[in-house]
Amino acid sequence: MVQFVVGKDGTISEVKVLRGIGAGCDEEAVRVMEKAPRWNAGRQRGKPVRQRCMLPIVFSF
Repeated sequence: MVQFVVGKDGTISEVKVLRGIGAGCDEEAVRVMEKAPRWNAGRQRGKPVRQRCMLPIVFSF
């Protein structure tokens, strides 16, 4: 489970692992989220706002 903030311009920041599995997977999840393309910013009353999100990441071997 990864938590991060989507900024007003859609950039992803403050990435941290909430529930990790270790073995380098936590670091890889953070790396992938930091390199992800811009997201759509959250909106409140029609204006873009920062939004905290949580996303489960599944690894398959």
